Amino acid sequence: MKKLVLTMLFGLIALAGYSQVRWDVQLGMNFSNMTKADDAKMLPGFKVGLGMDYAFTDVWSLKSGLMFESKGYKLDEEKARPIYMQIPVMAAWKANITDDIKFVVNAGPYFAVGLGGKYKEGNSDIKLFSSDGMNMKRFDLGIQWGIGVELSERYIVNFTGENGFISPFDFPSGYNGDKPKNMTFTIGVGYIF
Repeated sequence: MKKLVLTMLFGLIALAGYSQVRWDVQLGMNFSNMTKADDAKMLPGFKVGLGMDYAFTDVWSLKSGLMFESKGYKLDEEKARPIYMQIPVMAAWKANITDDIKFVVNAGPYFAVGLGGKYKEGNSDIKLFSSDGMNMKRFDLGIQWGIGVELSERYIVNFTGENGFISPFDFPSGYNGDKPKNMTFTIGVGYIF
């Protein structure tokens, strides 16, 4: 047992000695909608934040950060546009295409907290997360995945998708069980510093 613990300890020390943290700023345009809402249409929005890449090896890293993004949907004359603060935690695999270009694939969970937003129908504006408004659930949890490239170890270009696990709305007991969830696609760029 002692040998196993010592081996694991030395392995972690070696891994920590190799690991490298890089920070980046990200900006993107997203398109969001709700799953299982057939008549709803994609709503354009934004994503901005600070990212972190913790490299374990040349190939594997852990990506996280603090992002602010709009989600929502459009249905006829109504629009729901919640704003979330989101923390993704993703495993990333990188492959060198050339000396200056890396192909990146990543996936993992995200946790989001609703900060605000409005539901608009006609001339009325209703707050999404307040109890006297839409009473939308403030917390979201889901999976995020993406592909992209890193250029010259300075720039990031990526495409990401997100699928929520939690329905943001409560439905009556007679509802058929097809609860809609957040779904977002983002085209983004970033700068590594």
